[in-house]
Amino acid sequence: MQPKDLTFAAADLAEAAKAAPIAFVDLAHELGDHPQMRLPACPVVGIGPCGHPLAAQLDAVLEPRFDAAQLMQAALAQPHAAAVVAQVLRIVPSLAIEDALTVESLAYATLQGSESHRRWIASHRKSDGEQAGHVRLHRDDARLTITLDRPAAGNAIDRPMRDSLHEAFALAAMDTSIRHVLLRAEGKAFSLGADLSEFGTTVDPAEAHRIRQLTLPAREAALCRDRLEARIDGACIGAGLELAAFATRIVATPRAWFQLPELAMGILPGAGGCVSLSHRIGRQRTLLMVLSGRRLNAREALDWGLVDALVDQLA
Repeated sequence: MQPKDLTFAAADLAEAAKAAPIAFVDLAHELGDHPQMRLPACPVVGIGPCGHPLAAQLDAVLEPRFDAAQLMQAALAQPHAAAVVAQVLRIVPSLAIEDALTVESLAYATLQGSESHRRWIASHRKSDGEQAGHVRLHRDDARLTITLDRPAAGNAIDRPMRDSLHEAFALAAMDTSIRHVLLRAEGKAFSLGADLSEFGTTVDPAEAHRIRQLTLPAREAALCRDRLEARIDGACIGAGLELAAFATRIVATPRAWFQLPELAMGILPGAGGCVSLSHRIGRQRTLLMVLSGRRLNAREALDWGLVDALVDQLA
């Protein structure tokens, strides 16, 4: 199958692509706008000029360094996750952040119960266990520094780290005398994302959603995002990126890189990323990152506005 086999006319999109895992629209051959265009459940990606009148209505528009065939293969491999993340990203920009995080969590819970995600968990080799994660806090007058301190595991966020991050951001959100919140990390990686060895430990999706409602660090980080700065070196993946993207200012080194790999696991970014990335780089580019699983280097991240500044060395 080729992307041309899944390319449809905008006027017929909702009906023609209703059973497709992904749909493409050839913007070069679309002559005008369709104000009442209905989208199918699957992701809809435009190919052609991003300034086309239809472009803003689509889920994404293909950009340089992204490949339509790669997006198609990802959606074919994980059609349910691809559809759900596209639908979530259509919704969250119109919602308050608290409500958007709830929608993301409910969608994530749906995919947690899917056969695709269960297969991924069954095939994933559990690690023998690393030392439990740790988060350091340091208060210096009006600044609170929050440091991910699990360098041997690439600062993969396990439950102890998640709970500590929730408490740290709750403190920052509550204490308005803290005027600057700095998020940083020890070691060569900012964060490799959520600790994969913990996936599947809560098997009831409803219970997992309840736990996220109570302990998700993003909920508290969002409340102090106007005071939050993130400094990133090395890999910034999954949950680590999702949390950092709430920051009003992100500074990175040239060796930093960014990735959302969740689709291949049959899920979507569930640590706040559908919300934080949409606010930072827009829902369309967020979907490109999710569908492709592609790494963005530091320069690309700067060009997209995912990063605000590059520095040779972090202070």
